[in-house]
Amino acid sequence: MENELSKALAESFSMKGGEGPSSYAQNSSIQREKIEAAKMFLQDAIAKKLDPNALSANQICIADLGCSTGTNAFIAVQYIIEAVESQYHSQGLAVPEFQVFFNDLVLNDFNTLFRNLPPERTYFAAGIPGSFYGRLFPNKTLHVVHSSSTLGWISEIPREITNRNSVAYNKGRIHVGDAPKEVVDAYATQYQLDMETFLNARAQELVAGGLMLLQIPCEADAMLDSEISRTKFFELLGSCLADMAKEGIFGEEDLDSFNLPLYFPPLKNLEEILEGNGDFSVEGKEIYPEISLIAPNNVKMGASHCRATLEVLIEKHFGDGIVDDLFQRYVRKVMEFAEVMKVQKFKSLVLFVLLNRKP
Repeated sequence: MENELSKALAESFSMKGGEGPSSYAQNSSIQREKIEAAKMFLQDAIAKKLDPNALSANQICIADLGCSTGTNAFIAVQYIIEAVESQYHSQGLAVPEFQVFFNDLVLNDFNTLFRNLPPERTYFAAGIPGSFYGRLFPNKTLHVVHSSSTLGWISEIPREITNRNSVAYNKGRIHVGDAPKEVVDAYATQYQLDMETFLNARAQELVAGGLMLLQIPCEADAMLDSEISRTKFFELLGSCLADMAKEGIFGEEDLDSFNLPLYFPPLKNLEEILEGNGDFSVEGKEIYPEISLIAPNNVKMGASHCRATLEVLIEKHFGDGIVDDLFQRYVRKVMEFAEVMKVQKFKSLVLFVLLNRKP
């Protein structure tokens, strides 16, 4: 039963909807910067690897997976369309029509996405609800798949870490930060299973020669004591929840049963997963440092981004009314650690990778 609840929680989770001050739409500039940073990589990849003659398509179908309310997905889609159009023009070919599918989980705020679709867009748009850890489209219907900042989410919480009798029981913590090896291994196993499912599903949906452009959060392969990663911030958030449990705001059992469905693999392990899939060839990759929110002047912005991402999940588990208090505590705690953390090296990474669907 616990695992079923964990899976349901992960599958029903969505970003904070709407356009208010705490919404994801107003607090996703970090994700937007990643997409903008990837523009040249993305467009160069399409220029080199997308062959209009081989596709022989009357329409180009593009899927953005993990679109949220569209704030950043619209930018990525426009970059892709511009690059595809350039390819057709360079070969003197008529540009086909574009069909764009925006995908996210069923509780995603698609109303806000549809309301904000660019009025001058040159594509037909549709929303596709459902987890991308499974099939979303018919066989061989997609030409380009894009996903940014979403493949750190796993499909469900590993059974072991919520089992009191397991050596991987993650008591008192909400993530892998400062957790025993058994907890990390459980997350890593779930991540690998999910990535293999993701790749296998996309292999069926993409045409031969179709492209997949992914931005995947990951970590440096080896971490020194003088280096920190994004998991430190989740560790601090967990300590705030632990303080609230001790104060009786909610029960300790509520804390012990809460784990974030997020995992950021070591770069080497991620590359092994991608290169080991027989349906795709890795045609290009670039590694970028993650944007750090360690500096004191970035703490409040970082907390706002974290809240927009996690508020729905937290309230679903702990109930309404704790989020304001939680993130006020979080800002104070990060500020307490800021002086120590800012002199350390931030080792979180983002892998930009181009995959080509083999014939």
